[in-house]
Amino acid sequence: MSLIHEKTKQAVGLLNELGLDCWLTFTRESEINGDPILPFLAPGPVTWHSAFLVARDGRTRAIVGRYDQKTIQDAGVYDDVISYVTGFKEPLLDYLKSLDPRTIAVNYSQGSEICDGLTHGMFLTLRDALGEIGLADRLVSAEKLVSALRERKSAYEIGRMREAIRHTEEIFNLAAAFIRPGRTEKEIAAFMRAEVDRRKLALAWGEATCPAVFSGPDTAQAHYGPTGRPVEPGHILNMDFGVRVDSYCSDMQRTFYVLKDGETAPPAEVQKGFATILKSVQESRAAMKPGVLGRDIDAVARTIVTRAGYEEFPHALGHQVGRFAHDGTALLGPAWEKYAQKPFRPLEPGMVFTLEPRLTVPGRGVVTIEEMLVVTDQGAEWLSDPQRELILIHSS
Repeated sequence: MSLIHEKTKQAVGLLNELGLDCWLTFTRESEINGDPILPFLAPGPVTWHSAFLVARDGRTRAIVGRYDQKTIQDAGVYDDVISYVTGFKEPLLDYLKSLDPRTIAVNYSQGSEICDGLTHGMFLTLRDALGEIGLADRLVSAEKLVSALRERKSAYEIGRMREAIRHTEEIFNLAAAFIRPGRTEKEIAAFMRAEVDRRKLALAWGEATCPAVFSGPDTAQAHYGPTGRPVEPGHILNMDFGVRVDSYCSDMQRTFYVLKDGETAPPAEVQKGFATILKSVQESRAAMKPGVLGRDIDAVARTIVTRAGYEEFPHALGHQVGRFAHDGTALLGPAWEKYAQKPFRPLEPGMVFTLEPRLTVPGRGVVTIEEMLVVTDQGAEWLSDPQRELILIHSS
């Protein structure tokens, strides 16, 4: 079964679960400003105003411009694929009049960017069109449906992400053998990108910051490109990196320590920092179960870090991963304004999260690891092979 078949079938179940009558995705010129959910509904981009409809009773219909019709038909998903030349309104309104849905869920959301694919202009266009047949007041947010569709990963989706993680871990291992004092952050990043190219893979996010490489103290710490700073003995070095396999991503971080001459192990303050991060990751994972709120998982890690004497990390403990490195509504985060209601969503089986606490060791650098796991019926299962020890880089 193709991903589009899988997800449209899942959408019918969600409509019934959520008590919604119809789900309508409305988009245009999708290569410029497309809805993030479109790859679950169509095998390629669309040009003119396009409507993809899934009804509670299982009926499906696509209404697209003439030159997009064949591509959508070939997907073999929709009961009918209707094309138009002069305008979308007549076929769309005729179909909705025949359905007469009490609720029409569309893709807007104040609190979740992944569910907010309907632009304001397209919302106004749709509302005005539906007003002609008295259905404008039946529009509701599809946030819960779209969230669940993205968050409840299928076996196919998990399989793609496992493969992305495998490549990521292998490239981290290759990078560990390449890192040495005197090599710069940019050189390390270039080495890793060359390996991605050799494997004919794609990066999980933009090349400017994938991989992100930070060596030593006083770095930007996150979301910043590699610099010409050389690796030095006594530095903590951390990297944020991921690849994309069949449109599904990995997102992981690893931390290294560069031994000084004569050192056989990291100094005590570096060891303490890593042990604190390791404990916060392990105990957070142990607390993850269906029904638990994301904020409560974040609190486990945050408390461990602050009780050990470090400042709390200035971001959420973990985010979801899927077709994007950040993909999903539920968040393992604190109840901060910027996160809106995301930390208050309960965990569900099939959600794939990162765990990525961090702390700073003064004069040395940032310690952080980022693991990936999937929520199961009983708890949470590692997808990545967790880093359990600092990766040591020898000076000679």
